[in-house]
Amino acid sequence: MFEFFEKAEKKTYKNIPLLLKHTASEIPDFTLQAVKNKRGIFVRYSYSQVYQHVIEMSYMLKKLGIKKGDHVGLMSDNRREWLVTDYALLTLGAVDVPRGCDSMGVEMRFILNFAECEVSFFENDRQLLKILENPEEVPLLKKAIMYDHAEPETIELANKAGIEVINYSYLEAEGISITKEDWLNIEDGMESIDSNDVATIIFTSGTTGTPKGVQLTHDNYIAQCEAAPVVLGLMQPGDIWLTVLPIWHSFERAFLYMVVMLKGGFAYSKPVASVMIQDMNLIHPQWMNGVPRLWESVAQGLFREIKKQDKISQFIFNNSVILGKLYYKAKERVCGLVCHYKKYPRFFDVMYGIIPFILLWPFFRIVDLLVFKSIRAKFGGKMRAAISGGGALQSGTEDFFHAIGFNLLEGYGMTETAPVISVRNSKKPRSNNVGYVFPSFEVKICPEKDGKLASSTPLKPGKKGLVLVKGRQVMKGYYKRQDLTDAIIDSEGWINTGDLGMISWDKELKIVGRAKDTIVLLGGENIEPAVIERALNESPYVERTVVVGQDQKYVAAMIVPDQTNVINFAEENNIFYDSYESLLETNEIQNLFRSEIDLRDNAEKGFRTCERIFKFVLLSKSFEVNKEINAKQELMRHKIVQIYKKEYKKLFK
Repeated sequence: MFEFFEKAEKKTYKNIPLLLKHTASEIPDFTLQAVKNKRGIFVRYSYSQVYQHVIEMSYMLKKLGIKKGDHVGLMSDNRREWLVTDYALLTLGAVDVPRGCDSMGVEMRFILNFAECEVSFFENDRQLLKILENPEEVPLLKKAIMYDHAEPETIELANKAGIEVINYSYLEAEGISITKEDWLNIEDGMESIDSNDVATIIFTSGTTGTPKGVQLTHDNYIAQCEAAPVVLGLMQPGDIWLTVLPIWHSFERAFLYMVVMLKGGFAYSKPVASVMIQDMNLIHPQWMNGVPRLWESVAQGLFREIKKQDKISQFIFNNSVILGKLYYKAKERVCGLVCHYKKYPRFFDVMYGIIPFILLWPFFRIVDLLVFKSIRAKFGGKMRAAISGGGALQSGTEDFFHAIGFNLLEGYGMTETAPVISVRNSKKPRSNNVGYVFPSFEVKICPEKDGKLASSTPLKPGKKGLVLVKGRQVMKGYYKRQDLTDAIIDSEGWINTGDLGMISWDKELKIVGRAKDTIVLLGGENIEPAVIERALNESPYVERTVVVGQDQKYVAAMIVPDQTNVINFAEENNIFYDSYESLLETNEIQNLFRSEIDLRDNAEKGFRTCERIFKFVLLSKSFEVNKEINAKQELMRHKIVQIYKKEYKKLFK
C-alpha cells in the first residue's frame, strides 16, 4: 500500500458552503466568475457578489419549499447560474442531481424519476421538452426552474402535465428582498450540514448498462480541497481557470470547489478549439482542464495552420518541434523527470541525458524565442499549466505540448472517487504516468486474473495489476443500489477501480488499461485494447479507434478517420472521389491506414504478434455522445458492436 503526496494541511470546513463563505470573507473583491456578454466582452463577478447571489438564491429556493435532503434536478451545461444554483442548493443541505444538455430525454426522465426529484432546473426549452415528451415517466416532478425564459407553448405543455414553470431571473429579482434576519438564518443553516451528508448524486453514463447514481458527500470533495495546495503548487490567489468541460461531470465539478479553496476564479468558454483559443486571448487564464481529445484537436489545429503557410515556415516549425521533443527528453533525464518502473540509480539517466541537453540547449532557446513563444501566446500568454483528464492522453500529443514549453499535466480518477485519484505535480511533472495519488487516498496494485481480483496482497513497484484505492474520497455508495455498491467496494473500504496499473519506484501511478475491457482470443491470449487504441490514435489520420476480437482468432479495428486530414491527403495526392464514403474505400486510403497501423502496432513498439491488427474497417461518421461514446468521451464498446454489426461481421469472415 502506498500514500504518495505528503499529508495536506487539514482545514476546518465541514461542508462546501462554509468553504465558499470563508473564502469570500478573505478575498471579497477577487474574481470568482467571468462571463462573456452579448458583445463578447468578459464581465467579472467578485467573490462577494457571487456569495450574495448564492444566499439570495438559497432564500428563494427555501421559500419554494426546498429543504435539507431534498433531491433537485440540474439539467444544464456549464454557465454562471449553474455555480450559483449548486452552492445555493448545498447551502440548504439539498442534494443536486446534475446532467448535461447532450443527454437524451429517456435518460433525463429516468434520472429525475429514480432520484425522486420534485423540482428541477433546466437550461432552456429544449431540455424541458425532453421531459414533456413522456411526462408520465416523471410523476413526482412538480416545478421546472428555467435559466433561459420558456416559450408560452412550452409553459402550456408543462402546465397540462402538472408542472409549474418558474423563470430563474424571477428568483434572482425577488431574492434581493432578503432581510438581514433571513440572511443570518440561511448562514446558520450551513452549520447543520454534516461532512458525511450527500452533496450530489451523479449518474454515470458508464460504458455498460443502466446509469448508476453515485452519491458523493461534502467530505468527498473537501478531502480533495485540502490536497489542492499541495497538488497545484503553482497556483496563486487570483489565478483564472478557463472552464470548458461539462460541469455535471465529476472531473470539472471537483475543481469547482478546489479552485475556491485556492482563491481562484473561473472564465466560461466552450470545448471548441477555435472558440477556446479566442477566449484565452481575451481573459488570459493561468489554468484549465480538458479531455485528451480536446488537446489533440488543439495540436492538430496548430499543425493545420502551419500547413497553410509557405514551405520554409513549415520546415522551420516541423524541425523546431522535433528539436523541442529531443531537448525535453534530455531535460527529463537530467532533471529527474523520468518515471522508473525498474529500479536503477538516477545517475545513469543524468549521464545519458547530460550531453544532448547541453548541446541542444542553445538551439532550443533560439526556437523557443522565434517559434514556441508565439504559439504559447495563442493560449493567452499566462498559462501556468493545464490538466488533461477523463481518459488517457496520447503520448504524441503530450510530447508536442512539452516540446513547445506548455505544461500539460495528466490526472486520473473515477466518478465514484469524486473523482480525482491522482495528478502530476505541477512543479515537477514526470511523463509516462498519471501522477501521485492524493493524500486522501491509499492505493494498492493487486494481482488479477481474467479481469478479476485474484489476491488482495499488494504487488511490488513495476508489477501490473488491478488498481484499488481507499480513503475519504470514496463515494457513499450507489443510490438505491446496495448490490452494486457491495460489488465494487469491499468490507475494508477498498474500491476496485477496474483499471490495470502499476506503481513506479518514484511512487507514481501508471494506468495501462481496463481490466473488464480485456479481450481474450480463441488461443487464450489476453489483449488490452486500450493500449493498442492509444497507439493507433496517435496517427494524424485517426480520430478514434475501437479494437475488437473477443473469442476470435485475431484482433481487428474499427477506425473513425480524421476527415479533414484524410481529405487533405487526397487532395495532395490527386486522389479522385465522388463522396467521402467512397474516398474511404479507395486503395490509396486503405493503404494509407494499413501503413499507419503497421507503423504503430509492431514488435519495435512492444506489441506481441497476437496484438497486431489483422483487419480494419473505416467508419465514415464521428462517434456521438450517448450513442457510441459517453459524456466522458469513453467508448461504449457494447453499443458500438451493436450499432456496427455488419462491419463487425466483415472483420471476422
